[in-house]
Amino acid sequence: MRNRAKKPLIIAHRGASGYLPEHTLEAKVLAFGMGADFLEQDVVATADDELVVLHDIHLDRVTDVASRFPSRHREDGRFYVRDFTLPELRTLFVRERTNADGSPVFAGRFPPAVGRFRIQTLDEELALVAGLVRSSGREVGVYPEIKAPYWHRGEGVDISLLVLSALRRHGYGKRSDPVYLQCFDAVELRRIRQDLESELKLVQLIGDARDSDSRTDYRRLQTPEGLREVAEYADGVGPSLNHLYTLADIDGHPVSTGMVTAAHAAGLIVHPYTFRADELPSGFGSFAELVDWFAGTLQVDGLFTDFPDLVRDVLRVISDGFTNGS
Repeated sequence: MRNRAKKPLIIAHRGASGYLPEHTLEAKVLAFGMGADFLEQDVVATADDELVVLHDIHLDRVTDVASRFPSRHREDGRFYVRDFTLPELRTLFVRERTNADGSPVFAGRFPPAVGRFRIQTLDEELALVAGLVRSSGREVGVYPEIKAPYWHRGEGVDISLLVLSALRRHGYGKRSDPVYLQCFDAVELRRIRQDLESELKLVQLIGDARDSDSRTDYRRLQTPEGLREVAEYADGVGPSLNHLYTLADIDGHPVSTGMVTAAHAAGLIVHPYTFRADELPSGFGSFAELVDWFAGTLQVDGLFTDFPDLVRDVLRVISDGFTNGS
């Protein structure tokens, strides 16, 4: 068996979201029980400047907000977290993610009409994590993402300051603490490192080049020069799976784009997203093949996944090939 780098971290993407509605406490507990090394929290601010754990700045794709507050949408028809207070948000039920037409994004996942899942605050989730660590004796890290910081400032709130304050309250303030702080906004990450002087490990997320703007050029971030610039303020990058390989092989097999090698050369770790057993990318015949190729051939440092148990099982099977253990 070929030599492999250290076994990659298992990062529970919105919790064990392949099994339970994303970002619910239930999904986080399940991910912990499945052996995830880190639990992800996407963070959005409410009307009363509370921090809640939701992937979007909108509510309509994952809650019943449209039926409970039908007149509270903006001109674009969307229901924004920022327009609701925390007490109002606590009245909503969280469901499996849907498309704009109401159909489930992943048809085989948790039934949308079942369960009474709720929105929780970042403080509540961090307290839950501390409780799990204490009761189990097993450490698990947290992986918050600051959502749309520039948009939030336009709404009158500095969400980065609130997130850093919340993390400090729960004992996350040093580089050695089990936390990665991620964001798509390169300007904001520079601010967090340089102006706000945060010691936390920072990860620059990389989106689709079509989503680049004046604050973040995702196409440049995928180049060796761009990665060296990222290393000036961040510790790692979080690219999409599709940024890391092509199907240039004559047989249709995956071929590395070289981005992982370039990132490692710049001193950056690489945590790609998202490994889903029910959404295999082109070029891979099974989930095990996907995980094995990224862990072994590309030697990524961590994997964002909706299915922490399945990634754990694959890594366990191939673990004898890792040179530095787990």
